[in-house]
Amino acid sequence: MTAHRTQVLVVGGGQAGLAAGYYLRRAGLDFEILDASTAPGGSWQHSWDTLRLFSPAAHSSLPGRPMPGQPGQEYPDAAHTAAYLADYEKRYDLPVTRPVRVERIEDAGDGGLLARTDSGTWHTRALVMATGTWQRPFVPALPGLHEYTGRQLHTHDYRSASEFTGQRVLVVGGGNSGAQIAADLTATATVRWATLRPPRFLPDEIDGRALFDLATRRVQGDGLRISDLGDIVATPPVRIARDAGRLAARPMFDHLDAEGAVWEDGERWPCDSIVWCTGFRPDLRPLSGLGLRGAAGRVPTDGTRALADPRIHLLGYGDWTGPASATLIGVGRTARTAVEQIADTLHRTGPGQ
Repeated sequence: MTAHRTQVLVVGGGQAGLAAGYYLRRAGLDFEILDASTAPGGSWQHSWDTLRLFSPAAHSSLPGRPMPGQPGQEYPDAAHTAAYLADYEKRYDLPVTRPVRVERIEDAGDGGLLARTDSGTWHTRALVMATGTWQRPFVPALPGLHEYTGRQLHTHDYRSASEFTGQRVLVVGGGNSGAQIAADLTATATVRWATLRPPRFLPDEIDGRALFDLATRRVQGDGLRISDLGDIVATPPVRIARDAGRLAARPMFDHLDAEGAVWEDGERWPCDSIVWCTGFRPDLRPLSGLGLRGAAGRVPTDGTRALADPRIHLLGYGDWTGPASATLIGVGRTARTAVEQIADTLHRTGPGQ
């Protein structure tokens, strides 16, 4: 079968892939975006009902097009954000093909790369991996994990507190998703929130605007690390639950048994459900055959460029691929730099190499 051919292939049609597409269009490069989802909107279309951004709409925008405000909401919800991404894709006429699942990236043997997918093969001279982390939820291998007989789900699967009305629910994880979901559940369920260390709320006046400013100052060698201030953004629902005394965390339990959690001192808490808010891992499985990972399991990069293969850029996976690059407002800056490097390389090597 003849491979589709393009100068630049972007894998992933969420916020990082769209930001890359915006700058690729401006650079005049031939590119395609492959997205595994059936609809636009990235991972936002799969988030829970009450999820809110950390910043007002004006400070949650991709390059070139400000996000419109959501009526009645200072901080837009996930559905509004997904609709914004769909409109962004349409406005800039970005060439997104979906649903296409990229299964494997190979060296083409002619200076290019081959992307093997469930819908054919693409040949490209440069590759931007922008798959995010949503499809790789992480649950720690705690003792008793498979002995527990109640319901277990991850942030990835959580949709609404109404599913847990009247239940006893254990929420595990001390980050933003843990705080937001625990706060959400306190309206309908009896909740215990277990964290490895006491949760550290950022000052109430800190939101995504300030976090982006801090990340920028950090790049410039000036200012505090965000982690010096705290871990959790006190969004309005989190703040309300915290101030009402409904969001008090407990130390991490020692193990699970069939009924629920057991702490080191022998305390037991039977529960109907456990929600694991324990993070995600980068979805880089299509790259596994190229030997890019370092000793620690992460792909070493210079900015976004993979050190072991400069044809490949990783975009939007967190600070290791660009400060604040996993955020709407932060990914644009990193995408611009990545596209500048790609354009420079393609122009230097010429069309036949």
